[in-house]
Amino acid sequence: MSSGLTSHHLRLSQSERIIWLCEELGIPYTLKCYDRQQPTLQAPDEYRQLHWSGTAPIIEDDGIAIGETMAITEYILAKYGHGRLVVPPSHPNYADYVFWLHRANGSTMPAFMGLMFGRLRGSDEDMISKLSEARVKATCEAMETQLGKSPYLAGDEFTAADCVSVFPLTTLRLFIPYSLDAYPNIVRYLARIGQREAYKRAMEKGDPDLVPVLTAAAPVKSLL
Repeated sequence: MSSGLTSHHLRLSQSERIIWLCEELGIPYTLKCYDRQQPTLQAPDEYRQLHWSGTAPIIEDDGIAIGETMAITEYILAKYGHGRLVVPPSHPNYADYVFWLHRANGSTMPAFMGLMFGRLRGSDEDMISKLSEARVKATCEAMETQLGKSPYLAGDEFTAADCVSVFPLTTLRLFIPYSLDAYPNIVRYLARIGQREAYKRAMEKGDPDLVPVLTAAAPVKSLL
């Protein structure tokens, strides 16, 4: 294992969020990219051996391997953030920050994954698929309301809560084509995100062949 921070990015995956976080913070890091295996689209063995969890994202820092998006996010913010991209407890928007920071992987990602697994089974009508779709809809409606009050999820300033919340609305929709036509505030939010230089750099470095999914329309073709 090398010294210093290394972000191991499985292309077309949620590990893009860690590249973006590093770019927003402007911290030095090494990026190593891995392609998904065909036809399963799973991570290659080389990636799986980096950490016992075998799932993206994974980072290494001074000889230590860490998995899980929120664990990595907390680690990087605490060690390298120096108070940036976070909202302190004294701030009136602290509750919004904490909620959306943890909603992304606590509820939103599982709901979208439920939809994906339902489609892989060839059914959108079973109980799990219907429950997942209802939860995706509830999250999008709540996000739509929140973004009608402020430009970002935790208020007027961009935070780590935005970094971890965008992936289900963008790249993940390549696996689960999902329209955002009913959510104009989210669509405007994605347009703002797409103009961020750190986001542009992150996507170009991690997935240079990908046109970021930042519009309302569902992708025409699923990667699955």
